Amino acid sequence: MKVVFMGTPDFSVPALDAVIAAGHEVVAVYTQPPRPAGRGKRDRPSPVQARAEARGLEVRHPVSLRTAEAQDDFAALGADVAVVVAYGLILPQAVLDAPAQGCLNIHASLLPRWRGAAPIHRAVMAGDAETGVCIMQMEAGLDTGPVLLCEATEIGPETTTALLHDRLAGMGARLIARALADLPTLEPCPQPEDGVTYAKKIDKAEARIDWTRPAVEIDRQIRGLAPFPGAWCEIMGERVKLLASRLAEGDGTPGQVLPRGEDQLVVACSEGAVELRRAQRAGGKPLATEEFLRGIDLPEQLS
Repeated sequence: MKVVFMGTPDFSVPALDAVIAAGHEVVAVYTQPPRPAGRGKRDRPSPVQARAEARGLEVRHPVSLRTAEAQDDFAALGADVAVVVAYGLILPQAVLDAPAQGCLNIHASLLPRWRGAAPIHRAVMAGDAETGVCIMQMEAGLDTGPVLLCEATEIGPETTTALLHDRLAGMGARLIARALADLPTLEPCPQPEDGVTYAKKIDKAEARIDWTRPAVEIDRQIRGLAPFPGAWCEIMGERVKLLASRLAEGDGTPGQVLPRGEDQLVVACSEGAVELRRAQRAGGKPLATEEFLRGIDLPEQLS
């Protein structure tokens, strides 16, 4: 089929590769414009743009799809279908209607749970036992369209958003290849009205750790915000990101560093304790706890 691919971040790249590998003709790739990045703040193309250009594909990055010109340019491609995954722009009705078989979205949750911008983070932070990927026929509402295919995966007790992100990206790539192959025979399944939740965008204000909360909540916060924006606390006045954790036994004053071996860092919460498994100092690299502890003098209390 003639496919328009629309995506921007790393999460979208496996799906682009899968569409190409399946033998479809990618007539254009839509992605967000290059943004300033790095120390030099030079414009950097999105991961999707970089992969598309390496594949010799036409890349477009309009600022908006609401203009008549942008919509006419999209329609002129004569696509059979559009594949959309973490693109970053709202698709007006004229764009949704342009491909002969509509627009398919790869969404990283088990719809209708976690519609919206940050479904992977929110699933981990909420303590969900599982999540997954849905291939959805897009319509004007926010992730409200009927589901064509769905696959679930477990969220383990030490799963981070980073680990889940990569797993779901691979699942989405496999499912979209299957959806395109079987599209004429797939039966759209309307989403139920019960169980709708919204995954609002992550705010950096959510990242600071409050040790007076229960350990189970802090553990989910750390794992759910890893690697970005990264939950953090202060150690000797220095902001430190905490990137992996698990629940631990122990009691003490909230924030108290509990006695453990030289390669362990366990901190008391209002209820229970968490073991910090990976940390990153300002300007440094993420380190496993045993390496992190070699370069810092721990106080008795974290803030």
